[in-house]
Amino acid sequence: MRLLLIRHGRTASNVTRLLDTAPPGAPLDDVGLDQARALADTLADEPIEAVYASDLIRSQQTAEPLALRHGLEVIVRAGVREIQAGEDEMSADWVRYLTTIISWQSNIDTRIPGGETGREVLARFDAVLGEARAKGHRTIAVVSHGAMIRTWAATRATNLTVDFLRTTSLENTLVVDLADAADGSWQVTRWGDKTP
Repeated sequence: MRLLLIRHGRTASNVTRLLDTAPPGAPLDDVGLDQARALADTLADEPIEAVYASDLIRSQQTAEPLALRHGLEVIVRAGVREIQAGEDEMSADWVRYLTTIISWQSNIDTRIPGGETGREVLARFDAVLGEARAKGHRTIAVVSHGAMIRTWAATRATNLTVDFLRTTSLENTLVVDLADAADGSWQVTRWGDKTP
């Protein structure tokens, strides 16, 4: 299966750097709406068979033009939602949130205060991909969120280095292209315009 992981378009919370992770979340701003339309143009020739989006409004708004371009409906799944900020929801202080996510490299069961463990986060995302695989989709687009995409890819893709992840950005509507191997592992073939 080929997986196109896409970060949603820009929102006001992105501009103000707020931890906006709970549903329904901020909608796309005008720039984000333009990014969503441009994304549909960019991926017009891709053989996408299903478009998934999280239950946050910004990801659905990003996915809609892409799904329409391919004659598909957006499949909404909470499992690809952003990593929940818990007690730090709508805070501009990301330190505790990011420190906990980074700590998952050594202890996947550490919980974000008032939020999720790494194990819970990965399990819900993996469940959505399992659903897509069971439906026989060969190429799917999943519109998700920055921390979720970075965390899942860092954990599941076997060819990403710590240095690559530390030095490579994940802008709004950036596409991370992955392919699964016969052993079930994932390889990132393209991260925006970069190759790992």
